[in-house]
Amino acid sequence: MPLGERTGDRSDSRYCGVETEFSDDMPRLLSFNINGGFDFVVADLMDPGYRPSLRSDDDIKSGALPVAGSDLILSPSEWSSRVVGKISSWIDLDTDDAVLRRDSETTLKQQITWASHLSLQACLLPAPRSMSCVNYARCVNQILQGINSMQLWLRIPLKKPDDDDAMDNLLVEVGEQVDSWEIWNLFRLLCEHHSQLSIALDILSSLPSINSLGRWFGEPVRAAIINADSFLTNARGFPCLSKRHQKLVTAFFKHSVQIVISGRPTHELPIGSTESGNQRHPLRLYLDYIGFLYQRLDPLPEQERYELGYRDFLQSPLQPLMDNLEAQTYETFERDTVKYIQYKRAICKVLMDRIPDEKVSVETTVLMVVGAGRGPLIRASLQAAEETGRKLDIYAVEKNPNAVVTLHSLLKLEGWENAVTIVSSDMRCWDAPVKADILVSELLGSFGDNELSPECLDGAQRFLKPDGVSIPSSYTSFLQPITASKLYNDVKLHKDLVHFETAYVVKLHNVARLAPCQPVFTFTHPDYSAQKTKQRYSKLEFDIPSDTGSALVHGFAGYFDATLYKDVHLSIEPTMATPNMFSWFPIFFPLKEPVCVRPGSPLEVHIWRCCGSAKVWYEWCVTSPYSSPIHNSDGRSYWGKSNAQRKITTCHTELGKVLGLPRYVLISR
Repeated sequence: MPLGERTGDRSDSRYCGVETEFSDDMPRLLSFNINGGFDFVVADLMDPGYRPSLRSDDDIKSGALPVAGSDLILSPSEWSSRVVGKISSWIDLDTDDAVLRRDSETTLKQQITWASHLSLQACLLPAPRSMSCVNYARCVNQILQGINSMQLWLRIPLKKPDDDDAMDNLLVEVGEQVDSWEIWNLFRLLCEHHSQLSIALDILSSLPSINSLGRWFGEPVRAAIINADSFLTNARGFPCLSKRHQKLVTAFFKHSVQIVISGRPTHELPIGSTESGNQRHPLRLYLDYIGFLYQRLDPLPEQERYELGYRDFLQSPLQPLMDNLEAQTYETFERDTVKYIQYKRAICKVLMDRIPDEKVSVETTVLMVVGAGRGPLIRASLQAAEETGRKLDIYAVEKNPNAVVTLHSLLKLEGWENAVTIVSSDMRCWDAPVKADILVSELLGSFGDNELSPECLDGAQRFLKPDGVSIPSSYTSFLQPITASKLYNDVKLHKDLVHFETAYVVKLHNVARLAPCQPVFTFTHPDYSAQKTKQRYSKLEFDIPSDTGSALVHGFAGYFDATLYKDVHLSIEPTMATPNMFSWFPIFFPLKEPVCVRPGSPLEVHIWRCCGSAKVWYEWCVTSPYSSPIHNSDGRSYWGKSNAQRKITTCHTELGKVLGLPRYVLISR
């Protein structure tokens, strides 16, 4: 039975497994463990004493392998949902012993073939024995080319060489300790980042640093194996985990990592316990504790439940100059009340600053909403006027003719006739009859300027008074290196250059943020500088904390922070993000070839915002620790058109209708 239920939670982490010894009676083994409370078993599929070179002549003639029963002993659904195959731990494909090496290769392929025949969802591969795992990786990569949907979990002990205690014997390099992440990285590089190769982390009694642990959340970790001897004993005599282990397990729950209990029990029911232990599974105490940790998780907030379908899902940002939004998209971002409360606060402050109390009855402020959509900024402006007692004359400028229809209907429905003038025009082409005191827009993208807000507001600036105020008044983009194995593999599936040179909007979840964000580009409005170029270039140097160890950079997460007016901000930059605001996901700039950064080696990144006569685009590259190609040169793969309209190409689904967020076009596959 699942560990527990949280509203909206359908992740794999609800299910807990148990690692078992070999049994030639699989139905009995499965029944015992399922009745004991576990959801699946990690079980040997073949007698671990089997060696091809030691087979008798009779065995060879029969052709039968010493497997744990035929495929008929369990139903297909039981094999698929209840059993994870475990490959024999004795195999060593990089040994100098030629006979053992041949036996290992033969056995590995036989067991994976049998597991595939049983339609298992996953198989657990033994941990590499050292950094010299090239032949092991070669054989696994061969197998990955031929299997269908089955995942291969590579067992990796969670160790780092700066740990105080000795390296676990699962992973030892002769004469030195090895960072187990280095083993994983070498193995997956040799296997070409294959999406069906993932990780089962062995959680040992001691843990590396927080930064070192953080690397793994961007990697494809599917299971965390906790041995019974890693548990402590609480005051009541029951098993428990250290505070650091608890935090790690809780984080795994949130990243859909399944827990597997392993080993022999080191705890018994305390004397005087009212629970009956006659039929209890010997590892049930550990399962109960893991269930307790799961049930302590806070329920998922409503907004996170809405966003579950978009976690680590690549989307392409809309370009407002190119695309007219549709009703369902408007409706979604209009629900973001936090954003419009911030806009209302900013407008209130401007009105109070510009109109003193003694002139409230005689002065009227001209406010222009450029990109009015279906009117949320109009509504926020009128509310600000009412709260401050100031008079407003509003011009609502909107280029989308469909949204203009809605605005006209709102004039009557909301009683705006005397306060609002609707203008059906592109803000860059309209000749305003008066100058504005306040210019309000919401053209920001996930990277601040990626929806061409600078170009749009420059075009609208001509009808702002010399002392007029723009809301927003400025915005800055930020960049951050991340490990994002899933995102990288999703881009790689397209097998072309274009997708590696495209920036995506993503609800980041299974990622490791490797260094603090750094500012990239800043734009200020109004801009009265003599040379108002919108081109930008920035060189950034990131220092990944030394206790992190080596890490693989798959790309960069982008964010923005916007100053609406004075101290009123909108932000998605993680350290200063506006609470409960959901209108924007971060942006992701992928690298065609991930960059491995080692301790003490800075990561140097270059990014350009380029402007041509008809388009705007980004280019980016890495020059340290080694150089990458410049991505998206001359905007060959990804750009925004700055002076043209085109037909909208939004891909709609029922999921998008319910969960969709503004400004995003789903990538159809």
